[in-house]
Amino acid sequence: MADQVQASAQRAIAAQRAERVVDLRKRPRIGESIIQTTLFACGFISIFTTIGIVFVLFEESLAFFADPAVTLVEFFTNTVWQPRIEQFGILPLVNATLMVAFIAMGVALPLGLGTAIYLSEYASERARAILKPVIELLAGIPTVVYGYFALTFVTPILRGVFGQDVVSVYNVMSAGLVVGVLITPIVATLSEDALSAVPGRLRQASFGLGATRWETAIRIVVPAALSGILAASIVAMSRAIGETMVVALAAGASPNLTWNPFEPAETMTGHIARISGGDLSYGSIDYKSIFAIGLVLFFITLGLNIASRQIVRRFREVYD
Repeated sequence: MADQVQASAQRAIAAQRAERVVDLRKRPRIGESIIQTTLFACGFISIFTTIGIVFVLFEESLAFFADPAVTLVEFFTNTVWQPRIEQFGILPLVNATLMVAFIAMGVALPLGLGTAIYLSEYASERARAILKPVIELLAGIPTVVYGYFALTFVTPILRGVFGQDVVSVYNVMSAGLVVGVLITPIVATLSEDALSAVPGRLRQASFGLGATRWETAIRIVVPAALSGILAASIVAMSRAIGETMVVALAAGASPNLTWNPFEPAETMTGHIARISGGDLSYGSIDYKSIFAIGLVLFFITLGLNIASRQIVRRFREVYD
């Protein structure tokens, strides 16, 4: 009899448990909802701003190319850029921009990578804590200061070394060298982060095989962090292409198709800065040409970003 009563009680308890409905729905939290909405708004504003900029570039550029005085073939093949006489060949501006960027990378890559290797592999914690903020401080100096530094310090040195007849007062070399100093912190900081992310066991294994610190850094750590170093280089390249004040002050203000870095030449950003501050009437062909140049800059930087993603995906090392 007692067993039957106990069994009935257990069945009743089981039935009551079965009738219970567990509520697994997420409870509303006002604070989390506000944070989520704010973060979504930040992302939306960023994307909307980018779309707006691209829309304006395309709209004004299409109006520029719709002008009878401009043809797409002439724009990309003509070697003269003089909007006043309706000569719209962007090659001189692109050539000067790339010359400055390559000279800058020739300065920033060895300096930045060497600095990154020292901070990651050689420097003590105390030295790293002092040197890294000092290097990053270079990125905080206003670019107009770099521009006058190039014009009043670097250019006189170049003219003194190579001769005043060889080096013009305004020249691409001076601008490129100073832009290289400007972007060195980008290469150094991002490369140092990539090198520091390499697992320490790879270094210990290399030391265990008898390798020196330099051999370990060059043959083990740098190849393992290659994707990050290449990404840092491309980011720095984009920064060099988009630099304005240094090239506007030091490189010159004449669109000149030349391969001589000691001659003056105007970059795309320098040209935009120069003519946009003049007396340009709204809607004129000179005004619209600014957006066409900006669109070319946009596609160049977009191509560099796409290349950066592909390179990172290709050379990325994954460690367990």
